[in-house]
Amino acid sequence: MELRNIAIIAHVDHGKTTLVDELLKQSGAFRDNQSVAERAMDSNDIERERGITILAKCTSVEWNGKRINIVDTPGHADFGGEVERILSMVDGVVLLVDAAEGPMPQTKFVTSKALALGLRPIVVLNKVDKPDAEPDRALNEVFDLFANLGASDEQLDFPALYASGRSGWADEQLDGPRKDLSALFELVLRHVPAPKQLAAREEPFRMLATPLSADPFIGRILTGRVEAGTVKAGDTLKALSRTGDRIEQFRVSKVLAFRGLSQTPIDLGEAGDIVTLAGMSKATVADTLCAPEVEVPLPAQPIDPPTISVTFGINDSPLAGKDGNKVQSRVIRERLMKEAEINVAIKVTDTPGGEAFEVAGRGELQMGVLIENMRREGFELSISRPRVLFREEDGQRMEPIEEVTIDVDDEFTGAVIEKLTGPRKGELVEMKPAGAGKTRIIAHVPSRGLIGYHGQFLTDTRGTGVLNRVFHEWAPHKGPIEGRRVGVLVSMENGSSVPYALWNLEERGHLFIGAQEAVYVGMIIGEHSRENDLEVNPLKGKKLTNVRASGTDEAVRLTPPVRLSLEQAIAYIDDDELVEVTPKIVRMRKRYLDPHERKRAAKAAE
Repeated sequence: MELRNIAIIAHVDHGKTTLVDELLKQSGAFRDNQSVAERAMDSNDIERERGITILAKCTSVEWNGKRINIVDTPGHADFGGEVERILSMVDGVVLLVDAAEGPMPQTKFVTSKALALGLRPIVVLNKVDKPDAEPDRALNEVFDLFANLGASDEQLDFPALYASGRSGWADEQLDGPRKDLSALFELVLRHVPAPKQLAAREEPFRMLATPLSADPFIGRILTGRVEAGTVKAGDTLKALSRTGDRIEQFRVSKVLAFRGLSQTPIDLGEAGDIVTLAGMSKATVADTLCAPEVEVPLPAQPIDPPTISVTFGINDSPLAGKDGNKVQSRVIRERLMKEAEINVAIKVTDTPGGEAFEVAGRGELQMGVLIENMRREGFELSISRPRVLFREEDGQRMEPIEEVTIDVDDEFTGAVIEKLTGPRKGELVEMKPAGAGKTRIIAHVPSRGLIGYHGQFLTDTRGTGVLNRVFHEWAPHKGPIEGRRVGVLVSMENGSSVPYALWNLEERGHLFIGAQEAVYVGMIIGEHSRENDLEVNPLKGKKLTNVRASGTDEAVRLTPPVRLSLEQAIAYIDDDELVEVTPKIVRMRKRYLDPHERKRAAKAAE
């Protein structure tokens, strides 16, 4: 059977997973009466809730007797480790671009990786049936993007289709029949080359492991494209590291291939196909699985280094252990090491004392997803403020710079530019009208300056702005950047909050808690309206007297508290504060709960 391997690239929310749903339906991968969830490829709960793709996943469809293996890639740069590994498995890419928004930062990030590998793109302009769609402008912007990324003449001569993933059609002309996706299927078969590995079927077996996962029934499994030879269940293989060291020898217990949304056992995995092998115990991502006589490993794509780090520690607050059942540092360490094994973009190191672990990754979103997964598994954690990682080049301190693309209403552009270029040390690169009363702002901002900015950005733009960011380059250190400008309200008592006390505290600032909530000494219960931290008593009740007066017994009316999400809390805290994460609640607290310890630490810091 003829074979094609393609990856689908798109920015977050440009309709990539919806398009894959339609490809599966129209190719007959589902039965007519089969119940299929919307965005079937987003199998993870968090992916469904947030509407983003986090894990790269494979599927395959058959069209006119030919098989197309499709890889759904994450759109967000924080999950770029997935993208870099997965692109080495394919021979072509479909770039999906929103016809209204045009190419966005995450499109740029993944496309640059694909072009560097020499892959020839197919451009699909999606959502052309929206009223604000401008497909011609979007197509010109894609061409300019390819040219800026150093695309070859062959890559710049790309075919384009007009499509609506939700409606399930794609055509070569904007005013085409709009019936189905057959034009996309035919273009993939015509434009994407067959795997060059097909000619190597007689050679000894070789495969580069890319995604790693675990199955509760068959154990550790590794997926990759077969570079040479064939493999069947019962074969003896060995695993080689990137440097050629032998890791283990093992017997293949199962060979699986993607058929629709499921993985099906097959008799023989052949060169060029994407297969999953089971039976190994130590082999991991970027290792070469090969026949015993092979001595040279396959080259593995280098992974971009982490840019931020966060400290994961045990939850040592007075309320620890009430919600979760996984609270010991040993259990937390095992879970983090397991994550680092599967996710090559994450690095875990122990800190002195062994009670906390330094986790380095690509960005706040990646860390937020990891913490969210852990809390759903029953973990209790204390999380530090994210710190940007620096590196030395020629004796100079370098820091990561991110390209920030913002679409915002014209009236808010002044406030946004002032915040980015002033205290956050950003540089304005481009500013142009984006139509419909909006302006597009592109700026290069240090990663340090963006920690905690998103909440401020939503406030400045009344919730109407859209901010996207992607790693741009390493640049010389920009000097000190101001942190949070206001202090916090810190509880000085243990107990349950009282409505009357909170009502009296409202004039001091915004509260993060409501009435009858558990509090403890050192817990942050609100934001102070001034720059200093203020210790307050949320348990102080009303003094009772035997004098009755009009208005005395009126019920206290409290303003609804500000509830910070996990990511907002991590971005909000200062260096001397922690986020307490449990399966049920997210709290913030001072690093030192005892007030005397806090004062000593503050003096030491000065």
